[in-house]
Amino acid sequence: MKKILLLLVIYLAFISLGLPDSLLGAGWPAMFEDLAVPLDYAGILSMIVAAGTVVSSLFSGKVIDRFGVAAVTTVSVLMTALALMGYSYSHHFGFLCLLAVPLGLGAGSVDSALNNYVALHYQARHMNWLHSFWGVGAAIGPMIMAGHLAKGESWSQGYHTVAWIQLALVLILLASLPLWIKGKTVTTDPASEKSPSIFSLIGTLPGLKQALAVFFCYCTIEATFGLWGASYLVFERGLEADQAARLVSLYFLGITLGRFLSGFLTSHFSNRQLVYLGQGVIGLGILTLFLPFSDTILPGFLLIGLGCAPIFPSLLHETPVNFGEQHSQSIMGMQMASAYVGITLMPFLFGKISNFTGHGFLLAFLGIFLVLILLLTRGMNKKVRSAHH
Repeated sequence: MKKILLLLVIYLAFISLGLPDSLLGAGWPAMFEDLAVPLDYAGILSMIVAAGTVVSSLFSGKVIDRFGVAAVTTVSVLMTALALMGYSYSHHFGFLCLLAVPLGLGAGSVDSALNNYVALHYQARHMNWLHSFWGVGAAIGPMIMAGHLAKGESWSQGYHTVAWIQLALVLILLASLPLWIKGKTVTTDPASEKSPSIFSLIGTLPGLKQALAVFFCYCTIEATFGLWGASYLVFERGLEADQAARLVSLYFLGITLGRFLSGFLTSHFSNRQLVYLGQGVIGLGILTLFLPFSDTILPGFLLIGLGCAPIFPSLLHETPVNFGEQHSQSIMGMQMASAYVGITLMPFLFGKISNFTGHGFLLAFLGIFLVLILLLTRGMNKKVRSAHH
């Protein structure tokens, strides 16, 4: 019973992780005018948040080893809550940039800590459902912001509401502290108690380089399609902006529902099989969008979302199996950092490339990274298998 209660708390924490991720995009059309800054300054804020997330992900192993998952999660959610509360009271872009630092640092620690905890203590289906709940949070965030803007209120009210939700979660996390399982880490020789450095792990663990590259490439596909899918529909397929926005929301819905369904599929397929299955469905979705018919657009977007669904959680859940429980927390942080580097840089890079190629290049861009993921995944599994035999 304690384990089920704790799982519900972790699910709530992942909803809270998704809530702020989509707030900036939803509120920015109102924010940039109020702040008197150019439209493209949203990229500055999102990159500061992402940079903080990368840093905290990389150091999460050492921090969690010292303070424990429960304490790090609680303090990190408190950091994000206070940062969001600061957003709601700040009307100067410089202050938002400063507050973006703790927002990113808090998000990275929660992400790494909870992913590793679920990978160690729960079954694969729970990892898929965990990431489905992130999608729930990411969908609710814009609804909260839109609700306040529709009533003629300021964007700051949207941040204010989400900040209070985060503070409520801090209280729930504090109440849940006795539920957390202590340990479940491999005991080490006192002489080797100091955790190895990131570079020594990359150099010594077979398949880790490929694993980090897979996370980078997967997040390149997910984030680039999420950001530029609507532009592709408007500029290449001639859709209206509101139609394009609805189809992109269908893509995110595909990811959320797909992860929920993947939780049930884990009873019949291994994590590795689900990763390959997801890659195949993404490929089918890209091929569907290449067809010159308007009727194939909706299934194409939905298929790419469904294909993305099992890849990230299945790879995360396989981490302790591939690389051992002893180093799984450090490696989880490295994988999350690699993922966020992809999220930060590659949509920006495609935006620059599309100035020369047009947005029609989006499908080929996704196809290139899909082939890379397939080759890297096979290489990683081969190296891990040979290391275990």
